[in-house]
Order: sequence, then C-alpha cells, then structure tokens
Amino acid sequence: MRETAQEVRKMPRQAGWMNWAPGLLVLRDYQRSWLAHDLVAGLVLSTMLAPVGIAYAVASGVPGVYGLYATIIPLLAYALFGPSRILVLGPDSSLAAVILGVVLPLSAGDPARAIALASAMAVVSGLVCIITGAARLGFVTELLSKPIRYGYMNGIALTVLVSQLPKLFGFSVEGEGPLGKLWAMAQAIAQGKTNWAAFAIGAGVLAVVLALKSYRRVPGILIAVVGATLIVGVLGLDESHGVSVLGPLPRGLPAFAFPWIDSNAIVSVLIGGFAVAMVSFADTSVLSRVYAARLRQTVDPNQEMIGLGLANLAAGFFQGFPISSSSSRTPVAEAAGSRTQLTGVVGALAVALLLVVAPNLLENLPGAALAAVVIASALGLIEFKDLVRIYRIQRWEFWLSMACFAGVAILGAIPGIGLAVVAAVIEFLWDGWRPHSAILGRAEGVKGYHDITRYPEARQIPGLVLFRWDAPLFFANAEFFRERALDAIASAPSPARWLVIAAEPVTSVDVTAADVLAELDSTLQASGIELVFAELKDPVKDKLKRFELFAQIGEMNFFPTVGEAVGAYLDAFDVDWVDWDDRGLKGRET
Repeated sequence: MRETAQEVRKMPRQAGWMNWAPGLLVLRDYQRSWLAHDLVAGLVLSTMLAPVGIAYAVASGVPGVYGLYATIIPLLAYALFGPSRILVLGPDSSLAAVILGVVLPLSAGDPARAIALASAMAVVSGLVCIITGAARLGFVTELLSKPIRYGYMNGIALTVLVSQLPKLFGFSVEGEGPLGKLWAMAQAIAQGKTNWAAFAIGAGVLAVVLALKSYRRVPGILIAVVGATLIVGVLGLDESHGVSVLGPLPRGLPAFAFPWIDSNAIVSVLIGGFAVAMVSFADTSVLSRVYAARLRQTVDPNQEMIGLGLANLAAGFFQGFPISSSSSRTPVAEAAGSRTQLTGVVGALAVALLLVVAPNLLENLPGAALAAVVIASALGLIEFKDLVRIYRIQRWEFWLSMACFAGVAILGAIPGIGLAVVAAVIEFLWDGWRPHSAILGRAEGVKGYHDITRYPEARQIPGLVLFRWDAPLFFANAEFFRERALDAIASAPSPARWLVIAAEPVTSVDVTAADVLAELDSTLQASGIELVFAELKDPVKDKLKRFELFAQIGEMNFFPTVGEAVGAYLDAFDVDWVDWDDRGLKGRET
C-alpha cells in the first residue's frame, strides 16, 4: 500500500456541517507532496475526458459538446461533495441507453429539446439521490441481487451496442427496440448501405481500444481517436467518402439554464430520472467500495449518494445530462498517481480550456470512431463468466437474470429496468413469504436439536414439538407460519402437550404476525397445548410486550435456549425419555 493512502487514512474524522463537503476537509489537510501527483494525473485524465464525453453524449441522443459540459461541472461538484478520494464521474455508457430511451422519442430531432429533456433527467436523478442519501437510505441499491444486476446491465450493454453498430457501418436506421433495430441494420447492410471508409475507421478504432485496454498506463482511446481524426482530416474523407464527422464545437463554457420541458414529457422524464438514479448509484457504490477497500479507506454510502446527486443536479442546471462513476476513467486516474479529487478538478479545467481556446480541434473526429469508443465500453459492461457460475450453482437465479436481460432487450432500457426492480421485490418477498421451517429432534451423539429431515434417525420427545421458523414473522408469511406450526403438531408421533418455537432466526414481528400468534395461542390452549418460545431475541420480546402478547402467552413460557425449554418440559411431565447424553455418550459438534 502506497504511503499516501496511509496518510489519507489517518485524517481525523470530523463532525458537523463540514462532513457534507468532504472536499473541504481534504483541502484543509492537503499535503504539498500530493500536488505534483494530482496535477500530472489530471492532465493524463483529461486526454480521455474529451473524446469519451463526446462519444457518450452522441450515444445518449444529444450533441457532442454537451458531453463536455456534463464532464466539467460534475467533476467540480463531486470534488467538493464526494467522499471518495479517487472516483472519477462523468457521462457513462451504462446510462446512455436509458437517456436515449427518453430523449429519442420525445425530442423529434430537435437538439435543444433533446438537451432540455436530458438535463431534466439529470435534475430528477440528482434530487432522488440527494433525498435518498439525506434520509440515509443508501442501502437501497443492495436490494438488487447480483443476478438481477447482471441481467439488466447485460441488457443495457446490448441496447448500447445495437444503437451504435449502425454508426460504425456509416448509416442510420429506424426500428422499434433493440431487436427491431438489429433487423433494420441487417436489411441496410444487405442493401449495400455500408460506408466502408467509415467502417474501416470505426473498426480500426475499436481494435486499437480493445488491444490497449489491458495496458492501464497507455491512453488507448486517445491514441485511437487522435489517429482517426488525423486520417479523416488529412485525407478529406468527410468530403470524398461521406464520412460523418463531429464538426466544430461552440466556443465557451456551459451556462446556467433551467431545463424547461413540456407537460407531456414529465412522466417519461421522472421515470427515466429515477431509473438513472438507480443505475448510477448502483455502479458508483460498487466502484467506490472497491477503491476504498484497495486504498484502505472508508466511504459513507449515504454521502456517496449525496455527492452523486449534487453532481447530477449541477449537470442538469448547466446544460449537461445524467452522469455516473466511470470504471474506465477512474483506473486511469489511479494509474497516473492521483491522490485526491484535485485530479478531477485539473481534468475539468483542461476540458474547459479546450472549449475556450481550441473548440475546433476535434471537428474532424469521425462519428464511427465515437461509436467504436462507446461499443468498447459497452462490451466491458457484459458479464458472462459469473453467470456461468450462477447457472451451475443456482439455476433459478440464472433464469431470473435472463428474464431481466430479455426485458431490457425486448422492451427497452427503462421498462426493462422497471422489470428488474419488480423482479427484485418479488425475489425479496418470496424468500420471506415462504421461508424454510423445520421440526427438530435429538440425533444420537450429536449436540443440539436438528432438522429431522436432515437427520432421519433423530428422535422426538413424546408430547414435545420443537418447531424452528427460519425468517422474520410479518404479514406476508404469518398465515403460512400458523399452517406449518399446526402441521408440525399434527405430524407428531404422539399427542402434543407443548409447541416450542425455536425462534433464534426470528428477527422481527409485526402487528399482523402478532395477531396470528395470539390466535394460534388461543387455538392451542383450547386443545390443551402450551405455546412456548426459546431463544427469542430481546428486541422481538420487547415488540411482543408492546403488542400485549407477552402477557397472554406468559413470561414463564419464554426460555433462553431450546435445551432449557426441553428441560422444563421434562420436569413438568412424566415422559418416557432417556437422552443419549444421559447415558454418558460423547457428543460430536455439527
């Protein structure tokens, strides 16, 4: 671990309002030895920021210059409010399909309307992130399981690829959804519409970027993009062979502009902004944790969400569009020696200088090269290897991932992400709705009490039913709990006197479940059966007391361990039972 990481780690944690602006704390404790590293890393980073920002802007359905605006402002905002010392924010391929899904059908080809829609999405995304972070709900993205994340990210990757492939071939197509566009592209190729000069440039850029991707200190994107720009400019391919180019950028810096949109676009922008917030924070939180662990730092996920939200909010009000963390630019900053967010500030200032001093520098940048940059990034979003592992160990989660993938691929990015969220909620509820439960018995020579389906030789104590419930008790599973508990009594080898709930896995009880417990207790009492609890956690006991259930069941019917409950039962009744432990046998642990 490098020395600077240790120095940053030793910074004292501060309380008060300055915690909302971590950049001020870093600035206060900034060390002179970091400056040269941050300056160099910022200049190296800037070589990627311009071409990538432009490429992702075009992929998102807005003019390329707005990708530079969405690079400058968020980097400055995150440097002040972001908790990570090294994370780089900006336009990202994972968001391009979501933004395009809103912008393309609503903008009707009007660039001004397109950027207003995209900026409004950034504002919505920023507000969602800020509110969620301030409410300390930064854990929400953890509700999306890994297979579900793989599914929708693979779907987004496919959507991005399909949207960029026609540009790589030098033509444009119309089609409904990714599959429709693929079919339209195949027809265009068959009809001979391919611009082979554009395709050669795009394919060359893609090959160079992919070939140099593993060399972190080599600016593969810069080399490929500069080479393509020089070839087009020197050979005049834009005029002689109809190769589409970026054209001159407007001179100047982004200005404050409120993104006014029509009322008929509000719903789409709100849904798109929320989807962007989910995707961007999921990506950012994962990347932030990875680098925090690598540098032995801690990052507050709620502050991360606030920093991301303020960066998006700033982008939305300064002619930008939704942004996220970058898994391609962050490693560049790290490899170049970045120490703090000053690296991002230097990169942002370098891009701003380009817009002010030399806006025409990239006018010969071919559209096929921009498409190749986006395609290379989209390929990096695809997860295949771990899905093979998931298929091998848990088939249903693999097919859940495939369903989410198909949802994005067929329905589009925004409906597909909505489907992924619904699938996550169903998956979460299913695990709690129909949890595992077990009837416990005493297996010869094994300490404790264990599931009789796992230990068929286990014996049950006459008149005593030990029933374990492996989940919290709440409204969705309360009736199922009662059914399984009564089934356990009905299947007992002898008439039951006590039903002991082995409740260690029960972490919570809500009002509905408490009422079901009260009804179960009354039903058992009418049959001469006592309801008893063992190993119930104190916070859950406190809830039962508030629900007035503790008094109904009786304090004497709550035991700290299953063993003590069994002992109390054996003391209370004359039962024909000899435990293997009483015979002096040596037990084995399980």
